[in-house]
Amino acid sequence: MDWKIELIHVPVTDVDRAKEFYTSIGFHADHDATPYPGLRFVQLTPPGSACSIAIGTGIGSTLAPGSLDAIQVVVGDADAALAQLREAGVAAEGVDELDWGRFVTFTDPDGNRWTLQQLPARD
Repeated sequence: MDWKIELIHVPVTDVDRAKEFYTSIGFHADHDATPYPGLRFVQLTPPGSACSIAIGTGIGSTLAPGSLDAIQVVVGDADAALAQLREAGVAAEGVDELDWGRFVTFTDPDGNRWTLQQLPARD
């Protein structure tokens, strides 16, 4: 049986600001609903990803906004990813060259930290 991670909650203080940020860097806004007062659910998906993120209000997270530092995304080209982020006005941190890949890091407006990894070439 497959176990697929398909949704990760990202805690934010301002849902509209976060939605604007993530769509500005290329995430697709899949869903934005307020089924009743106090609950807003927004689902956003990075381009090419099978896993989405959820932001919102009243969705039951115990994480404080800005405390997430655990999402790593694989990209095909770290330099292109860095350029895309910087073109969108994101203060992304350079390309860190390591034996196990090339890395770019950035934070969202709340301080949630993301790592992008270009995998090393494999023989």
